[in-house]
Amino acid sequence: MKKFFKFVGIGIFVVFLYVAITSYPKLDLISGFSAKSVASGHFIDNRSQEMIEKGDNDINLIDLAKNSINESGKFATASVYGLKERKAIYREGLGATLINDEFDDSKPYLVPKRTLSINNLPFPYGNLEAKDSIFNTIDYTKLNVAVANAFNTEGKIDKRTRSLLVIYKDKIIAEKYDVGFDKESKILGWSMTKSITSAMFGILEKQGKMNIYAPAPIPEWANDERKSITTNDLLHMNSGLEWEEKYDKICDATKMLFQAEDMTISQLEKPAAYKPNTHWNYSSGTTNLLSGILRKQFKTHQEYLDFWYGALIDKIGMNSMILETDMKGNYVGSSYGWATTRDWAKFGLLYLHKGNWNGEQIFNESWATYTATPTNTSNGDYGGHFWLNSGGKFPDVPRDMYYCGGFQGQMVVIIPSLDLVIVRMGLKENPEFDFNKMFKEIIRSLKK
Repeated sequence: MKKFFKFVGIGIFVVFLYVAITSYPKLDLISGFSAKSVASGHFIDNRSQEMIEKGDNDINLIDLAKNSINESGKFATASVYGLKERKAIYREGLGATLINDEFDDSKPYLVPKRTLSINNLPFPYGNLEAKDSIFNTIDYTKLNVAVANAFNTEGKIDKRTRSLLVIYKDKIIAEKYDVGFDKESKILGWSMTKSITSAMFGILEKQGKMNIYAPAPIPEWANDERKSITTNDLLHMNSGLEWEEKYDKICDATKMLFQAEDMTISQLEKPAAYKPNTHWNYSSGTTNLLSGILRKQFKTHQEYLDFWYGALIDKIGMNSMILETDMKGNYVGSSYGWATTRDWAKFGLLYLHKGNWNGEQIFNESWATYTATPTNTSNGDYGGHFWLNSGGKFPDVPRDMYYCGGFQGQMVVIIPSLDLVIVRMGLKENPEFDFNKMFKEIIRSLKK
């Protein structure tokens, strides 16, 4: 019997040792995600710690973190069983940044200069409420049912939609929010931010300052096989560079987002795994590399910070938007854009109208076409930092649909053939949430 208990004890110890060895490295990422999420959600959108933990942080392993908010210091900390404590600081104008022990948070920093557009026009082109519009071509009963079907029913959390906005011919025809959210709530778009980054290159192209078909302006690649990679390849996630993007493990993407000081160099340092334009591979590192390329187009860091807002975000009235930065002050163009649902919709409308915003051409019409043209190795699923439906991923939706897409089912959908923009923000994504059904029901409410 003693031998039996001895073997049981050894077995338990081995299991404990295995779990400790395999899980301990993840603790840094778990506490990092949690601290960043709490700091951003609380200081950007005024959410309570409880609300963030039950919603944003209700993710396997992330829910192990114990969090704390320091109101006066404007920061949040998180740890797992007292281990691997991480800290995220909030700075007005820059959002929340996950920092390491070497970061000097007392050092002065630059913030973007914002210009808030104020006029007497109704939404989407002004600050007034949207005008009530009734279309005799819409079955509003069907539309309202379609919208209601996208939200949880009482006592369930199977759909977890936070907001749904439908805009037809520039008019809001449906808008609904979950409990705790409204039209002023700022919601993280996650990878929808990639499409914002792409738009900045369209603006530079229109200004004659960027040739996306030339080799990417990266001196470190000048003398090796990466020298032929173009900015166009990067915009199409088709560079051939090595990169792993898996969020259930320690990988290139998680190390970049939760450990890197300068996220613009994580992809830059990777070797070529394939020839350019031969192998599509989704990479958040590529988008942050593009953010770094944008930085090099300006003489000063202040100009870089201002450009994103002055040339696009504030120009089209997305005044709620906050782009968060890494420890080096670079915009995390892959993942960290926050805005209200209505402001995310404005970005979709800009593309619906091929870059024209109330008479002003923000980027060339051809850029919208470029964005919605499939990358030749993506099976029709991806374009210029936008997702596409040309491959029929959503079978009951027109093939000309293209969209910004983000973690947990954030979507800004543009359907030119129907003059339609749909924004859905939430915590469930495809296939757990049936997007095809939602789109089909909304489209069927538009009478032919």
